Amino acid sequence: MRDHRGITERVELMEPTETETTAPAPATARGVSYRTMTAFTPADEERRRGVRRMKLTATGLLLFVALVYVLANLAGHQGAGPWAGYVAAAAEAGMVGALADWFAVTALFRHPLGLPIPHTAIIPTKKDQLGVSLGEFVGENFLSQDVVRQRLRAVGIGSRLGAWLAEPEHADRVTAELATALRGALTVLRDSDVQAVVTEAVTRRANTQEIAPGLGKLLEGIVADGGHRRVVDLVVTRAHDWLVLHRDEVMVAVEGGAPGWTPRFVDRKVGERVYKELLRFCAEMRDMPAHPARGALDRFLTDFASDLQSDTDTRARVERLKGEVLGRGEVQDLIASAWTAVRSMIVAAAEDERSELRLRVRAALLSLGARMASEPKVQEKVDSWVEGAAVHVVTTYRKEITSLITDTVAGWDAEHTTRKIEAHIGRDLQFIRINGTVVGSLAGLLIYVVTRTLGA
Repeated sequence: MRDHRGITERVELMEPTETETTAPAPATARGVSYRTMTAFTPADEERRRGVRRMKLTATGLLLFVALVYVLANLAGHQGAGPWAGYVAAAAEAGMVGALADWFAVTALFRHPLGLPIPHTAIIPTKKDQLGVSLGEFVGENFLSQDVVRQRLRAVGIGSRLGAWLAEPEHADRVTAELATALRGALTVLRDSDVQAVVTEAVTRRANTQEIAPGLGKLLEGIVADGGHRRVVDLVVTRAHDWLVLHRDEVMVAVEGGAPGWTPRFVDRKVGERVYKELLRFCAEMRDMPAHPARGALDRFLTDFASDLQSDTDTRARVERLKGEVLGRGEVQDLIASAWTAVRSMIVAAAEDERSELRLRVRAALLSLGARMASEPKVQEKVDSWVEGAAVHVVTTYRKEITSLITDTVAGWDAEHTTRKIEAHIGRDLQFIRINGTVVGSLAGLLIYVVTRTLGA
């Protein structure tokens, strides 16, 4: 009986005490404890208490069958009858099964009885290898192209997303989230940086692209459609009105340009004549669509449009003029200030729930959702896009994803990780000890019965 008590004491010594469980973890080289990464939560503490209760139950069952074995042997030696042998055989096999399963369960987490037996303390000694194996397992079975495609195809993202977006409250929510994200992005961006980028992009694009041929083609189309005539009408009308209001200024200008030796009344007569001719010319151009000057202007614009497209000298002069205009500080400031105006307009539209921007986005989302929910072709396109994007991510970054698992496991403290894993699965493992005791007892009883039967 003393021997069995010694075995029981050794088994109980292997159960971790509260002091052992809460011992401080070693710090990393950077001064940060790996235990912080896998700190015990209140749920983990509750699991540990459950594990301790099950360990006590399994150990108590071992003590019980050991006591039964001792009592059965004593009863057999005192002539209690054949039944004592059956009970002793069952109890002995139960002890063997309990001890074997205790060894197997304990070997997962630590060295049984503190002895460095080979292939024990598997989790703390093989932690890094287990992390590599887990990463490879996830990569091969969860991050393969076929698996990703099958899972996404089974989900039917296109139809589900379409049905979700087709609901007005969901479209409102997405619109609000997009508006918030847009405002946040525009707030984070520095105006000076964006203005510099916009200015540089516009200037570089304008400098690298010749504008004369494009202007010539545009002018040619305007003249062909008669669009310039409205401009001519506006100009001559305003010129006629200006002449009517500024008769004295015109007279003074003409008289001032006359030679000094001419009499003043002659200068006045000439001035009046010039003013009347200018006024008549503007009035005739305004009122006569077929005025010769209009025809001359049409021919001039047509020739100029052709020169812009084909004449080398004209195109070169336009390019020089373009460079001079773009180089002016006022133009650069105008280009830079365009971003401020655009940003203010977008932010205001994003903040206003009834703005045209948000209303259009909401309508577009509802329309897209309805199409995705009802049109198989649209669903197939969305599913194909999602599958392609997911496959690209898992095939391109599979190594990085699996290395995250491997590196994370490698960074854990071995002892603390062992205790955390034991807290999660230890309770179920204690049932192995209990089952080993029960099954061992039954097996021992069966073997004893068969042996006695065949021996008889």
